[in-house]
Amino acid sequence: MDGELEIEVDRDRCVGGGMCALFVPAVFDQSDDDGKVLLRIPVPGAGLTGSVRGAATRCPSGAITLHERRGDTMKHGEDTMSTRGTP
Repeated sequence: MDGELEIEVDRDRCVGGGMCALFVPAVFDQSDDDGKVLLRIPVPGAGLTGSVRGAATRCPSGAITLHERRGDTMKHGEDTMSTRGTP
């Protein structure tokens, strides 16, 4: 069973491709000013896990990082799942 995901976005790395906002508009948006990613929900519910993972994988600049949480704490080291798109 997947743990809860915590999303981290790197606006400096973002190229404004918009794949994340297109794929999961409930979680990601784009700035009207520069087109870069805006995070609406940093810890989405379990129902969005698959879509969020897909958005992170499809990010052309690798600006989305996912961290898997179990219980009330973030797991570090080997227990942390980190997914970044391939630039």
